[in-house]
Amino acid sequence: MKEVDLNLLPHLHALLEMRNVSRAAERVHLSQSAMSAALARLRHHFDDELLVRQGREYVLTALAQSLAPAVQEALAKVHEAMQMQSAFDPSDTERTFVLAASDYATTVVMRPLRRLITSQAPRVSIDIVPIAGLDRGLDAFGSVDVIVGPMGYSFGGSYRQLFRDEFVAVMDTDNALLTKANLTLSDIASAPHATGEFGTGITTPPMQFLADAGLSPIVAARVSGWQVLPFLVEGTDLVALVPRLLASRLATGLSVTVVEFVRELEVPVVEAMYWHPLHSADPANTWLRSSIQQVCQEVRAEAGDVHPVLIGH
Repeated sequence: MKEVDLNLLPHLHALLEMRNVSRAAERVHLSQSAMSAALARLRHHFDDELLVRQGREYVLTALAQSLAPAVQEALAKVHEAMQMQSAFDPSDTERTFVLAASDYATTVVMRPLRRLITSQAPRVSIDIVPIAGLDRGLDAFGSVDVIVGPMGYSFGGSYRQLFRDEFVAVMDTDNALLTKANLTLSDIASAPHATGEFGTGITTPPMQFLADAGLSPIVAARVSGWQVLPFLVEGTDLVALVPRLLASRLATGLSVTVVEFVRELEVPVVEAMYWHPLHSADPANTWLRSSIQQVCQEVRAEAGDVHPVLIGH
């Protein structure tokens, strides 16, 4: 039986995930030559190339592909075992956590989260960074502790659903659309729209919904994210489709009306939190995730009332 060097396990994990010697070396803070030497030892151990060049890139061999989930699970178990004796006391730490979130999630979640942290961990800080520009997959967790974002996007890592929301239409209170007895989806689509954008190639749920319905609204204004949209439509003929929880918080004090869709036309958005699988048993990360989950249970109950007008077929 070949002697097993468990020190090579993190190197193997990095190579299988990054599929590149240089990037794998950066991941585990080794020189490129040291990682090349580790790869040579791993190839000898498994009697397999593991990484083979295909064009200008490297791909995993069949054996390497089968190793990947087992290596991931093994590292997770090692990390969990190493954390078993550790403890995290939120009331006695000055740690700063980094949370990646959209402007929507920040607006909806941050206020109750800050309230909870102030009571449980007065010296803990939360730095919030935008989701836009994050590395894809597990690389993102090299700089952030937890991501709060919508389901359906390739954030990677372990995840847990937090809450469900749905889109509503926001428009100026004097918008002519509100004089209609029966406001329809076609009416909404015929109005000039202000839209929130989240990066090249990303279609937001309401725009996809309208497209699937065969409707192509004229986009008269584009902004980054959804948070500014209620302010943008005030005093104009613009219509914006934004998550209900965001609209209910921002519309207060504005001369805008929030209009719901009938149930069969609801466009949902489901928010979730994501974290690195190796941090699943980490006490500090577990406390942060538990805090986020706790405040999200309160989020829906805080939503304000909206205008009784409904958008139908």
